[in-house]
Order: sequence, then C-alpha cells, then structure tokens
Amino acid sequence: MATKSEPTVGMTVYTEDGTEIGTIRGFDEDGFFVTTRDGLAEMSIEHERAGHEFGEAELMWRCDECGEMGSIDDLPDTCPNCGTERENIYYWTED
Repeated sequence: MATKSEPTVGMTVYTEDGTEIGTIRGFDEDGFFVTTRDGLAEMSIEHERAGHEFGEAELMWRCDECGEMGSIDDLPDTCPNCGTERENIYYWTED
C-alpha cells in the first residue's frame, strides 16, 4: 500500500490509475501547478513566449505570500522577503 505525503515543489504526481501527470511547479489558493515537461530545462521560454505579441518573457520564481520575485537560477528554500516555505514559491514568467 502506498503512503501519502504532503505535496512539495518538484514532486511527481500521478492519476488514480498510476499514470504520471508531471511534477509540481507551484501552489496557489486553489491547488498546485504541474509541468508535464521533464524538468525545468524543458519548460522553455520559447514555449512561454508563444502567442505573446510584445516583450520577452523571463522565467522567474514568485512568492505566493508577498509577491517577491527572483532569478530561477536562485530558487530559495524560503522566501527571502517574508520567510514563507518553498511550497509557496512557484515558477513565473515576467515580461
């Protein structure tokens, strides 16, 4: 019997029949965001830019509690501004 654990960023999630959906990339008040691509490198900026008519999107992290943002290369364990847990930090694209 499988044990259940609290969802965390980077955790792989599955459907009830065991089919892999993807990995958790962030949380908000409604639940969590899942990327269906293999790892962060596959979540390309080119894909995020598709359909945008202006600006260039930059992949960053953002805190759900205070809105603090930072470089995705420096994804913190806690928000440096408000100290909230990593579970409240998610991937974000900024123009």
